[in-house]
Amino acid sequence: MLPNTGKLAGCTLFITGASRGIGKAIALKAAKDGANIVVAAKTAEPHPKLPGTIYTAAAEIEAAGGKALPCIVNVREEQQIINAVEKAVKTFGGIDILVNNASAISLTGTLETDTKKVNLMMDVNVRGTYLTSKTCLPYLRKSKNPHILNLSPPMNMNPMWFKNHCAYTISKYGMSMCVLGMAEEFRGEVAVNALWPKTAIHTAAMDMLGGSGIEKQCRKTDILADAAYCILTKPKSFTGNFIIDEVLLREEGVKDFDVYAIAPGHPLMPDFFLDAEIDVTAMKPESHGRESSPCTTRNNLFLVGASQAFKEEKKSSGSKHEGPDGAKGHTESASSPVAETFRVIQGAISKEFVRSTQGVFQFELSGDDGGTWYIDLKTNDGSAGFGKPPVTADVVMSMSSGDFVKMFTGKLKPTMAFMSGKLKIKGNMALAIKLEKMLTQFNSKL
Repeated sequence: MLPNTGKLAGCTLFITGASRGIGKAIALKAAKDGANIVVAAKTAEPHPKLPGTIYTAAAEIEAAGGKALPCIVNVREEQQIINAVEKAVKTFGGIDILVNNASAISLTGTLETDTKKVNLMMDVNVRGTYLTSKTCLPYLRKSKNPHILNLSPPMNMNPMWFKNHCAYTISKYGMSMCVLGMAEEFRGEVAVNALWPKTAIHTAAMDMLGGSGIEKQCRKTDILADAAYCILTKPKSFTGNFIIDEVLLREEGVKDFDVYAIAPGHPLMPDFFLDAEIDVTAMKPESHGRESSPCTTRNNLFLVGASQAFKEEKKSSGSKHEGPDGAKGHTESASSPVAETFRVIQGAISKEFVRSTQGVFQFELSGDDGGTWYIDLKTNDGSAGFGKPPVTADVVMSMSSGDFVKMFTGKLKPTMAFMSGKLKIKGNMALAIKLEKMLTQFNSKL
């Protein structure tokens, strides 16, 4: 990890969304230098599912060696921003650094995104970032080495980053456009940069969204805290940059990234807006220029096991395939990878899967052996097969039959398929995110 240098001692940081997660991690890193932290967040009372308030964060910051000022701030409310900034200046004498971390997310398509959610994302991500920056700038300009840091991505105009969650993408790119514009507008006076993770970051919100087990595919918030610290200790001439945490830290000499992993050696889920190979864990060794990793070997062994399971299942069940209503399917479908995949799923379903998942998944597959398929993990003892599910689906997923087989056998992770546009999702997103964990559990049954 990146060591502290003491350069932020006595500096005042105004951090939105600092009661938990990434914002709090950045605050604690700065606190070790003896910095002053304004904890600007809206959680004053404990949340039933998300731990941490502005007051518990303030206590941790002071325990780490910093000074804290907890302020109730909903960045949708301009007056609350103004009041907190004025209180910060009165308490600490000024503001040296602003970290725009507060953000709202809804990974839903245009027709599935309620107007209320659109307003929330635009108000928090774009308007909140803009207004907080505007309010802090007069004080930042008086600082010796002022910085604004937005937790927002590089603007990647690949349509796949818009097609599945247009409103969210617009709102996050709005934060990035604030960097683009303000960096130029205040060049020579205030540094303005953006920071974004290369991989998914484990937070309480991620747990709530993805369920237990998702953390193994994530890194700790420490990696963003270290990257932010590196940026904020640079001179104000370092401005207008869109920075990826791992790239920057490698340039700074960090070599051991296992220290940032929740589960060292486990495949990591890439974050949004970064074009990458779809299956980073199953690439050929020569494409990396190094020997095969344990993750690659493990995946290859699993694929062999899955293939053998398909063959055995095919031998024992013959070539006929029955849908949920008992109707016989086409002979060619019965011998196809998709049909065999659903046979294995059907055999792996247990009452525990049904109890813990409580979801019905419908798959609209294109290409060879396409059509409608389903996995019902909600009714009775559960079922899977060809045709529509016996009850209304909670989630409808559209993709090619080839990609579906890859997804089930571990070659293509559902999250990566979705982010790359190979998988379209309608319905309950929280249940959709559970799919990756569910498939891992099915795999263990093979």
